Amino acid sequence: MEKIKNIADFFRMYVEGFKKMTKLGKMLWALILIKLFIMFAILKVFLFPNFLNSKFDNEQDKADYVAEQLVNND
Repeated sequence: MEKIKNIADFFRMYVEGFKKMTKLGKMLWALILIKLFIMFAILKVFLFPNFLNSKFDNEQDKADYVAEQLVNND
């Protein structure tokens, strides 16, 4: 049971820290979260299109293409 208590204390420390945070600190965390959302949600759609699904119909064709690209990496 002591392990659970330590984990609870660990999370409680962060919760109390966020509650006592200044307005500037909260604004900086908001900017960090917005930046992470933009990087992982929005840019993924535009920079990393799903190439295999657009080019192949079944899993076997996808696997064959990937294996061929790995072996014939010129």
